[in-house]
Amino acid sequence: MSDARVRLGRRGEELALAELGRCGYEIVARNWRSRVGEVDVVALRDGVYHFFEVRTRRGPEFGTPEESLTPAKQQRMMDVALTYLAGHDLDDVDWRVGLVAVELDQAGRLLRVEVYESLE
Repeated sequence: MSDARVRLGRRGEELALAELGRCGYEIVARNWRSRVGEVDVVALRDGVYHFFEVRTRRGPEFGTPEESLTPAKQQRMMDVALTYLAGHDLDDVDWRVGLVAVELDQAGRLLRVEVYESLE
């Protein structure tokens, strides 16, 4: 992965975390990994656990952040969420898998940050 892509991803995650904080989420974990995969952000709000994928795009050439989340990735996120919940003895909690979409212009200025609580 190129340095520019890594920097873009990190910037997107920082912007996503700031937006989640503004929306009242408590960040429980970042970049949580298991044998099944990784989730960018685990957050808690109103007793509900949220597992967020952060997708960042700069410019329109690769589509929107929302378009980049494939059905296969959504399924992997569900599997990772279930693994997280089982590993933390959280069998009886409400939970959702969601997306934080971050769009920047070509110069790197923020255009939008959108939180989707549920991919269903």
